[in-house]
Amino acid sequence: MKIALVYYSGTGNTEAMAKVIEDELSGKAEVDIIDPATFGPKDIAEYDAFAFGCPAMGSEVLEEDVFEPMFSSIEGSLSGKRIILFGSYGWGDGEWMRNWEERCIADGVSLASDPVIANEAPDDDAAEALKKAADSLIS
Repeated sequence: MKIALVYYSGTGNTEAMAKVIEDELSGKAEVDIIDPATFGPKDIAEYDAFAFGCPAMGSEVLEEDVFEPMFSSIEGSLSGKRIILFGSYGWGDGEWMRNWEERCIADGVSLASDPVIANEAPDDDAAEALKKAADSLIS
């Protein structure tokens, strides 16, 4: 199984979350870590599953310069794919993730697990949730 781990991280917190996912899938699947600036619709067919990570930005939105344009360009191609969502935040209550999840569902995406969020760096609870989410991509 080949998994695309596509994430944006401004402070390193979402990157730390991606590392938990990568470590959990090590030896279980082929994982490609991909910068969202280089990922697009042409890449969808290469992968069996996807882990998308983006922190909350501004007024609880996806990062607007790189991640949002990339995700907008591929979201119509994700129906029927195994997908998980994750990201960190430093304020608010996770509204950006609820909106992102609703957007995916409206696009016909069936998420493999509940999205995982962490307030700042992932704590032990977030790490466990990330491991379960990662395993949901291959089970």
